[in-house]
Amino acid sequence: MKHLLAQVSGAVAASQLFVGKAFAALSDPNPIPGLSSDVDIKNAIVTVITYVLDFILIIAVLFVIIAGIRLIVSGGDEGEKDKAKTTIIYVIAGIVIILLARVIVMFVNNIF
Repeated sequence: MKHLLAQVSGAVAASQLFVGKAFAALSDPNPIPGLSSDVDIKNAIVTVITYVLDFILIIAVLFVIIAGIRLIVSGGDEGEKDKAKTTIIYVIAGIVIILLARVIVMFVNNIF
């Protein structure tokens, strides 16, 4: 009787090891945080392009500020004033191009 009781208790204990797997097979597993099964590559690309354009826009604004400081500090030197003015003109043209690129990205994103 002891031998039979030991075998039955051993079988019950061993079967408890597989209960978790049996219950896990009944339902879908919980999603892993940070991973999504419905990744949309189009939105990911648009997000990356938008972040890059924003970063470049911030750098361009910093260049305008630096050129403005160079213009103020030039001390009447015509060569330095001209360099600062051309830098400001080129950077403003770059900012316009960056903003147009952002509009194009949003337009293309809305089309597709």
